[in-house]
Amino acid sequence: MKEVRRHHEFIRVNHFRDLVEAAGIPTMMRNEHLVHGVVEIPIPEFYPNLCVMNDQDYKEACSIFDQALEAEKTHPGEELPCPECEENNPAKSAECVACQTPLKSPKPC
Repeated sequence: MKEVRRHHEFIRVNHFRDLVEAAGIPTMMRNEHLVHGVVEIPIPEFYPNLCVMNDQDYKEACSIFDQALEAEKTHPGEELPCPECEENNPAKSAECVACQTPLKSPKPC
């Protein structure tokens, strides 16, 4: 097991977990329940962190994160409507957050 990402925002780590698991890489999240307390703990050792279960998946998981972060830079704030349920999803999503239907990226201009 190898840690690949740590962040103070649970939602970010959870999004990364969704991306990695969509690629078929088994993961485990540590410290996910510590962020739901009344007081935020400003110590990085207690931030939620994502681990890949198999060390050989580490490089692929890092590549997925790099691609997601690059997509955030090039398409900030864009949304993709789901072709099935019409739910709006972040442009970087691979599948609908509501019904898990695969999403197509918008065509570049």
